[in-house]
Amino acid sequence: MNIALGTAQFGQDYGISNKTGQVAFEEAKNILYLCKAKGIHTIDTAMNYGDSEKLLGDIGVKNLKIITKIPSVPESCPDINLWLSEQVELSLNRLNYKKLYAVMLHRPEQLLGPIGSEIFESLINQKKLAKFEKLGISIYDPNELEEILSIYNFDIIQSPFNLIDRRLVETGWLDKLKKEKIEVHTRSIFLQGLLLMQRENLPEKFNKWSKIWTEWHDWLEDNSLSALEASLNFVRSYKLIDKIVVGVDSLNQLEQIIEVMSVKKYQHNFPEIGCGDMNLINPSNWSSL
Repeated sequence: MNIALGTAQFGQDYGISNKTGQVAFEEAKNILYLCKAKGIHTIDTAMNYGDSEKLLGDIGVKNLKIITKIPSVPESCPDINLWLSEQVELSLNRLNYKKLYAVMLHRPEQLLGPIGSEIFESLINQKKLAKFEKLGISIYDPNELEEILSIYNFDIIQSPFNLIDRRLVETGWLDKLKKEKIEVHTRSIFLQGLLLMQRENLPEKFNKWSKIWTEWHDWLEDNSLSALEASLNFVRSYKLIDKIVVGVDSLNQLEQIIEVMSVKKYQHNFPEIGCGDMNLINPSNWSSL
């Protein structure tokens, strides 16, 4: 199953549609057990996802592939190699783990700054020391890749992709990445839960895009599909995507996702609701709406 479990909710209150807050320890434990039972082996976390790494380590992540993300390197850092080495080691200790599947940069734009080459070389050194298997970056805009990949080589790229935010495909980057044999992971497939919300529950600040919501929910009703089914099946229809990162608030949500993913034949004709407005497709802009 090409699902990876996103764990932002394990360490913090995350997602616009999240009504239950941070996932409790026992619920997280049950979620991980179900992942193992259903062949979901990749876990996506980050050093700045609250105490997500520690919670995962306390539950136990043996035989799972763990991906973590490194936050911004302090510009005034006197020894970047030492700082990065310490961050990776701390992460391994919190996770109670010996070798990560991948480490990703959470703020890859730093690679284009004055300390970029030093950051990259330091991480390559950590990879050579067998602290992790693959090196990657987590991007917010596929257009970031043009300059970064002209300078550096990576094993994995993680990008947002969903029914509304189709930039990964429309820019041609999905095809380009696969031609370069780079592993592609997609996240935000529910647009932080916005695509899953009932139309009457959408926050007023999103009324500006009412045409999108009307078309979306009318299409769901016409096709007798749930928003979860359609959102998942849209992304999985792109066979070049290696992993689909999904975050869940509960065991029940994961069970629903697994049920959808187990269906081999599914709807392929999706509504044309793609939008390039960064105020909508980039959740970091929502607070200013």
